[in-house]
Amino acid sequence: MKLIPILKKIFLHVFLISLSLIFLFPLLWMISTSLKTPDQIFLPYIKWIPDPIAWDNYSKIFSQVNLLTAFQNTVFLAILNVVGILFSCSLAAYAFGVLKWRYRDILFYITLSTMMLPEMVTLVPQFVLFQKLGWYGTFLPLIAPQFCGNAFYIFLLRQFFMTVPRDLHEAASIDGCSEFQIYRKIYLPLSVPALSVVALFQFLFTWNDLMKPSIYLIDQNQYTLSLALQQFKAQHGGTEWALLMATATLVILPIIIIFFLAQKTFVQGITMTGIKE
Repeated sequence: MKLIPILKKIFLHVFLISLSLIFLFPLLWMISTSLKTPDQIFLPYIKWIPDPIAWDNYSKIFSQVNLLTAFQNTVFLAILNVVGILFSCSLAAYAFGVLKWRYRDILFYITLSTMMLPEMVTLVPQFVLFQKLGWYGTFLPLIAPQFCGNAFYIFLLRQFFMTVPRDLHEAASIDGCSEFQIYRKIYLPLSVPALSVVALFQFLFTWNDLMKPSIYLIDQNQYTLSLALQQFKAQHGGTEWALLMATATLVILPIIIIFFLAQKTFVQGITMTGIKE
């Protein structure tokens, strides 16, 4: 009888490892290609370990793509967007999930309904608005919307705030704390896992975003990593595969490192968000 659970665990682990290898295949192929010479890329058979290893591919891309400036721009945008999202969405979530006021639920459902609008529907009105404000060609169109909240993140944080015992709020009110003090000293510290999930999602979105930077940024010194990678691909017509894969590897490397460092908090936040006691 004990043999059956063991076999189930073995089968489950084999299945998960096989599935992970399927998802890892493109990543490993990209890294392998980034270290190949041009004649090794188009071999009729798969060669995972290049011989010789072309380490100079990584040094060549810095002479063809302004990666350092693009990296600085991307980090700058990502940090400001994360700060804006956490500030605006946590305040809105606190108002929708903790405070009691008239028409609260109706306005919350209206907020959620904005998630059904395709991004393309609001893209043109936003562009016209930012152009009239004189923000075209600056970072402001990529930063300002994040300080106005996001319906999905508001929903996640609201669900988490609703799991915090109401007794803590009442005790703080009796002690003379204002609503903002309760929000800052009680709800925010207790909501670190959920806030970390929101921060990670927004960081990933900003890091990988190509569409909006390509619309609003016109100066090459303002390009983000995704835009710089796209420009490199357009200039070389997709023929410099080794250099292209080397650039792509450097672009996604920080994301992989951040995920491994924050995976415990990320999983904890996803698990706890939405559980209402």
